[in-house]
Amino acid sequence: MGLLSLFNKEVAMDLGTANSIVIYNDQVVIDEPSIVAVDKQTGKIIAVGKRAQQMYGKQNNNIATIRPLRGGVIADFEMAQHLIREFIKMTNVTRSFMPPALRMVICIPSGITNVEQRAVQESAEQAGAKEIKMIHEPMAAAIGIGIDVMEPDGNMIVDIGGGTAEIAVISLGGIVCNNSIRVAGDEFNENIIDYMKKNHNLIIGERTAEVVKIAVGSAVSELEEAPEDYPCTGRDVVTGLPKEISINYKEIAHALDKSITRIEQAVLDTLAVTPPELASDIYKNGIYLAGGGSQLRGLDRRISSKTKLKVHIADDPLRAVARGTGIALKNYNKFSFLIK
Repeated sequence: MGLLSLFNKEVAMDLGTANSIVIYNDQVVIDEPSIVAVDKQTGKIIAVGKRAQQMYGKQNNNIATIRPLRGGVIADFEMAQHLIREFIKMTNVTRSFMPPALRMVICIPSGITNVEQRAVQESAEQAGAKEIKMIHEPMAAAIGIGIDVMEPDGNMIVDIGGGTAEIAVISLGGIVCNNSIRVAGDEFNENIIDYMKKNHNLIIGERTAEVVKIAVGSAVSELEEAPEDYPCTGRDVVTGLPKEISINYKEIAHALDKSITRIEQAVLDTLAVTPPELASDIYKNGIYLAGGGSQLRGLDRRISSKTKLKVHIADDPLRAVARGTGIALKNYNKFSFLIK
């Protein structure tokens, strides 16, 4: 018998640096940016998720827009509580005459410290969860991709999210070796912001950098299907006036090169400590990419060129981790030893 009962409700959450996804009853019920907008004077929460994102970088002096998670971990404990609580409210799970006991499974980076893990747990408890379990992101991603993690077969997962890139070799229901680096979507955005300032004298914000990354982001300087140049607007460093610059994918590939190189090196470092029998499996199976960062144009080709291995991008990579968390929760008896 699983965890589900009349008086218990269960929620799977991928609490991401950039985006959070909540699964309830095998359905994605929340897919929102991890942003909170708060009134500075009263401390009242004005908005969370998409509504708060619309205010990000545009707020007045009375409103603060906060991203509670940075680098894959909680940076603002109080705002993280509010974020989790509001997302739970949005699911309508607890809206009943007798609110059920809420159990949660939350994804965490494989390189998280004990202190950071306790922060996640306490935030969920303060938000109303009665029981909190956690699963490592690479394991959840592997399950979400459709890999049978219980088999004695080596598989390498590279999950590139908003705050961290998680590289792990998985076999027999466990992580054999892993590497977690804080180079991911947020770092890519910072690279673009710096590039635009240094090369075009244009100051842009995080939201604009994110849009540029999606529109013309690339890991390689040569693409068969090149995206059209993107008109990027911001503030001129010299005149202080609004300005528009046309940016192409080759420039963004140059801007992101150092960060991509660090991810490549992390993959190589993990392969270097992989047991030889599992390395043989990875040679046959290839490397699996998940997370929003895996959608960067040409990233699979670049990692394949560096490692001389096949590279596969997961179907719906943005939700692979959340989907795997939901599967682990639904099949709790089978995956209970993975959920701690």
